[in-house]
Amino acid sequence: MALTSAFTSFNLPVKNVEQSKAFFTGLGFELNPQFPDNENSVAIVIGDNLQVMLINQAFFNTLTEKESVDTSKYAQMTIALAFESREKVDEIVNTALSLGGKLHAEPEDHEFMYHWGFVDLDGHLWAINYMNMDAAQS
Repeated sequence: MALTSAFTSFNLPVKNVEQSKAFFTGLGFELNPQFPDNENSVAIVIGDNLQVMLINQAFFNTLTEKESVDTSKYAQMTIALAFESREKVDEIVNTALSLGGKLHAEPEDHEFMYHWGFVDLDGHLWAINYMNMDAAQS
C-alpha cells in the first residue's frame, strides 16, 4: 500500500492573522477548533482531513532557518482546490475578489475542467477548480 497521510496541514506565513482569518472565513471556510486561534496562528479547514495554518510572518520565521518567499516577486506553490460546480468556482473567486484578493488568472474552460484563480491577501496563489470526472474519463 502506498504511503498516505491521515491528516494534512500546511503552513502559510501571513502579515496579519486576523485579516487573513476574516478573508478565509468570508469565503465560507471554518476554523478548526482543535488548533490555536491567537495573534500567531489560526487553522482553517479547507477539506476533509485538510487544513491550512495561517501563521504570523514573525512567528513563521522561528519555525525555519530558511528565508520565506517574497510572494510579491515569487510563487512557491499554488494551492489547488476542487469544488462541485462551475458556479461554485465563480462564487468563490468573486467572493475572494470582493474581500480584497486579486485575480490570479482569467477563467479557463477545458470542458472536463473549469479553472479560475485568485491571490489571497498575502500573495499566495489559489487555483479553484471544477472537475467533471465523467468527461475527463472519456
